[in-house]
Amino acid sequence: QVRLTESGGGLVQPGSSLTLSCTANININDMRAMNWYRQPAGKQRELVAAMSRSGRANYSPSVSGRFTISRDNSAIHLRMDRLRPEDTAVYYCNVQVDLLNFWGQGTRVTVSS
Repeated sequence: QVRLTESGGGLVQPGSSLTLSCTANININDMRAMNWYRQPAGKQRELVAAMSRSGRANYSPSVSGRFTISRDNSAIHLRMDRLRPEDTAVYYCNVQVDLLNFWGQGTRVTVSS
């Protein structure tokens, strides 16, 4: 069973930066894909950043140029710059191992002045 734990959420002002991290109990190299999703209150969950095993990254248009997904041996990160109020959401880490999907419990990000 893959266990994921997100951290790094919080309350920040517009224009600020924040980095989310997702730690796993398995080797990052065993993951076929690593993703960050978010779910604003009352809305559907959406994919914001994705990284393949090879390291190729893709972003949703709403965060492209502001968010950066990265990984190291033990965690997946999401660097968020120039945050906007519309970035407010619960952020979830998602990984694919073989044909299975695993989710973290989520970390809340609130962007407000």
